[in-house]
Amino acid sequence: MTRTERIEARLRESFQPRVLEVIDESERHRGHAGYQDGGESHFKVTIAADAFAGMSRIARHRAVHAALGHDLVSEIHALGLTISD
Repeated sequence: MTRTERIEARLRESFQPRVLEVIDESERHRGHAGYQDGGESHFKVTIAADAFAGMSRIARHRAVHAALGHDLVSEIHALGLTISD
């Protein structure tokens, strides 16, 4: 399973989102710090789920990081998040 697939699976399982888009932006960072051959090092995630209602921006980010887990987060160099309820 690719990192993209693992990100999608963990976020779907944790939040049952109405909107989930995971974009691998690694190629845009070729030659920069953290770039890995084969990609899957830089991601942009857009997610909307009822589970985020009433949460602060920081709490939403923490919830996403917790859902992804330390093992997966440690494999990713950059993770851009757009989170809404």
